[in-house]
Amino acid sequence: MADKRMERASTGVKGLDDMLGGGFLPGSMVLLRGAPGTGKTSLSIQFLIEGATKQGEAGLLISFEEFPTSLYRDAESLGWNLKELEESGKLHLMFTSPEVFLTSLQSPESPLNKLILEANIKRVVLDSVTHFKRLSDDRQELREYYASVANGLRREDITALLIGEEGRSQYRRADRGGLSFIVDVIILLRYVEIESAMQRAIVVLKMRGSDHAKEIRRYEIEEGGLHVLDVFEGREGLLSGIPYRALS
Repeated sequence: MADKRMERASTGVKGLDDMLGGGFLPGSMVLLRGAPGTGKTSLSIQFLIEGATKQGEAGLLISFEEFPTSLYRDAESLGWNLKELEESGKLHLMFTSPEVFLTSLQSPESPLNKLILEANIKRVVLDSVTHFKRLSDDRQELREYYASVANGLRREDITALLIGEEGRSQYRRADRGGLSFIVDVIILLRYVEIESAMQRAIVVLKMRGSDHAKEIRRYEIEEGGLHVLDVFEGREGLLSGIPYRALS
């Protein structure tokens, strides 16, 4: 019988699972970076639904910005019924603030920790970690906040997607607070302009403890969620958002 601890946490996105060697290692902290509209929340919900419906892992989506009604609507447009999953106890939604979340994570008797234990939460989405930046201008203090989040979730053997908002040209910038060094996996979603048309690109920038695909792939968002497609070929500068033809 296979050791369940070594089983991968499937994302629900076949092409992405292939890039990750089958999915995330259990207990991984995953930073999902991208500009608004690239599908970060959609991918995250897909990850939670995969766990709830196919892998027997209850999920929790913690939002600092979107009310549940907005999440219900957005999910429904992709063919997902979040209310039904909530009623079954397989998915939980929580709307709070970064301050309350940090305090709750550190308190064993908080409603958050009680929910994690009682519902046996194994997958968490945090939307978005960018909001922690308004808590402090001090890099070291911000790093401590990030470490507290990661360690608190790892302590419960939770696999978590931490959504990070960024602009079009920020993929090379050092992140304030060093979140990139704290997380185990970094996935970048990006718009790219090719011959006057916008396309979407996905790449796994980092995956601690496992090999992963290094190429940049196309993806689309349609009913059923994200679909990762073929590799971009014959182009350079894709992550800048304005690629150019590779010289032969």
